[in-house]
Amino acid sequence: MNKRNTKTKQLILETLKNAETAVSQDILQEELGDAVDRATIYRVLNSFCDDGIVHKILGDDGKYYFAFCINCTEKKHHHNHFHFRCLECGKIECLPNEVDIKLPKGYRSVNFNGFISGYCAACSKAL
Repeated sequence: MNKRNTKTKQLILETLKNAETAVSQDILQEELGDAVDRATIYRVLNSFCDDGIVHKILGDDGKYYFAFCINCTEKKHHHNHFHFRCLECGKIECLPNEVDIKLPKGYRSVNFNGFISGYCAACSKAL
């Protein structure tokens, strides 16, 4: 069954694409204002995850953040990388280096969630 492409989905997708960092549902709600309700944002974000459009990041604050995917599909996400949260500016970003974790024989990974907190390049210069 094909999923409908609605104005609301397009609005959320454009907001994610234009974001310079990973964003939480709360941040999206602030940016979209009354144009889209909270439940719809939640449903669309999870649908985008299932479709390989965005990936979900569990932050060290317990919140989920969403980042636009590049080169992913519904069947295969490529996100064996660390995510970084700046303690000064709050920006959450995907770090570019892929990580290869050697698991014991017989183990197969499905999800990788590496998270680092510290100070981004811009903020560490100011310290």
